[in-house]
Amino acid sequence: MAKTKPGKKDVDSYTIKGTNKIVRPGDCVLMRPSDTDKPPYVARVEKIEADHRNNMKVHVRWYYRPEESIGGRRQFHGAKELFLSDHFDVQSAHTIEGKCIVHSFKNYTKLENVGAEDYFCRFEYKAATGGFTPDRVAVYCKCEMPYNPDDLMVQCEGCKDWFHPSCMGMTIEEAKKLEQFMCSDCNSDDDAKRSLNSFPVSPPAEAKVRDLFPCGAKAEEEMTHHVS
Repeated sequence: MAKTKPGKKDVDSYTIKGTNKIVRPGDCVLMRPSDTDKPPYVARVEKIEADHRNNMKVHVRWYYRPEESIGGRRQFHGAKELFLSDHFDVQSAHTIEGKCIVHSFKNYTKLENVGAEDYFCRFEYKAATGGFTPDRVAVYCKCEMPYNPDDLMVQCEGCKDWFHPSCMGMTIEEAKKLEQFMCSDCNSDDDAKRSLNSFPVSPPAEAKVRDLFPCGAKAEEEMTHHVS
């Protein structure tokens, strides 16, 4: 009669080898790639388990970098942007190099300083089809692109839209020196030339939206902008 193999058991945490950092389900981690020339993979830990020999495995849900997606990296993708994929996997816990934080898009834009461990996610990604959720997002500026938090943008005091300095014929240095900015459309409007203090302008009721991806649920995403 064949012997029954001892079962696996779920465990609450795993201490990263050589460190005092503790990983628990729900944490985001950096995992060592097989190709040492590549940056570490990023994953969310779903479950941690150990076998009878105390070999530790982690069930993970992978984040993809834009360049790892079917569409590739695009102009509006941030340097620290990730997509939460539907790709699940089981890996040895020993491949975990460290912990990281994957912020919501809104929270990421509020960070005063972005550390090496900080990333953000605003899209979910279907690895098999290349589809994104949401596939409709707010767009800004004359170029009608989604907000890239790595790029400086300036807000028009008139229409309240946000613009890239380069799209307005300015350098970043010139934009940083501005006390207030009026876009070319508002500058040509007689009403906008009057005192902004006397005639406050309300933001538009809704932002423009644009289809960016071929498939995925129709939805709109709020985006926070700032001048850094």
